[in-house]
Amino acid sequence: MSATDIATQAAQPGAKRKSGGRMSPVMLACLAWLAIMILCAIFADVLAPYGYADQSLLHRLKPPVFLKGGTTAHLLGTDGLGRDVFSRMFFAIRTSVIIALVGTSIGAVLGTVAGMVAAHFRGWVDDVIMVLVDFQASVPFLIIALAVLAFFGNSFVLFLFMVGLFGWETYARLARGLVLSTNGQGYAFAIRTLGVHPAKVYLKHVLPNIASVLVVQVTLNFPDIILLETSLSFLGLGVQPPATSLGLMLGEGRNYISTAWWIGIPAGFVIFLTTLSISLLGDWVRDYFDRALATTD
Repeated sequence: MSATDIATQAAQPGAKRKSGGRMSPVMLACLAWLAIMILCAIFADVLAPYGYADQSLLHRLKPPVFLKGGTTAHLLGTDGLGRDVFSRMFFAIRTSVIIALVGTSIGAVLGTVAGMVAAHFRGWVDDVIMVLVDFQASVPFLIIALAVLAFFGNSFVLFLFMVGLFGWETYARLARGLVLSTNGQGYAFAIRTLGVHPAKVYLKHVLPNIASVLVVQVTLNFPDIILLETSLSFLGLGVQPPATSLGLMLGEGRNYISTAWWIGIPAGFVIFLTTLSISLLGDWVRDYFDRALATTD
């Protein structure tokens, strides 16, 4: 193969995209861990040897199987009420995954729609939405969530709604800028001149062209949602007993950190690995789309 052939093959977008999209062992490990988390959430009822609320005061504060006094009946030990930590981990993962998925979806949809509306109508509609965006960005969201949950009381639906509001301003600002840029391109103007309804233009033509950037933002926002749920549940304003979540298990374990560390440490370990995996995967997705866009220029 001549030098010219090598240069021509290297210049082909498909070749660049294929090499740029190859995953490293670290990324494969992240995907494997996230797959395990999803499987644990789906099959929690099957995998857990006990119910998440099953108590046995005769077996309270039993250590894990690898410590002195531990038994195979409770692989990760028991908590202060004799509940099996290993079983509660499965249900905690399920709850946290559901909250993160629903919360991320609400924020992404709400923010994207708000950004599109602002870019379409401009004028005072744009000003009002951008003021709300600036207000959301200027006030720490944890303070807003604490105030709302403390004032209106804690319910799972309200908690989901509050988690869903986290990060919507980022999607709104991003979608607004992308839509304004897209509206200035020729194909969007040509479609509008044909009399196509604006909603159809945005859903079938504009949104697919900006979806890659929004997907990257979703992967970057997802770990923040998990940490928000963890923080609120740790403070007692998130998921309420007898239900469980990773944040609630971490909060319950703080009272036993010096005597029964196995109550909260496993949940903290899962939170750490999950958020780290999603963050690394989000960086990879961003780099992949950057390479893909660069090869089409």
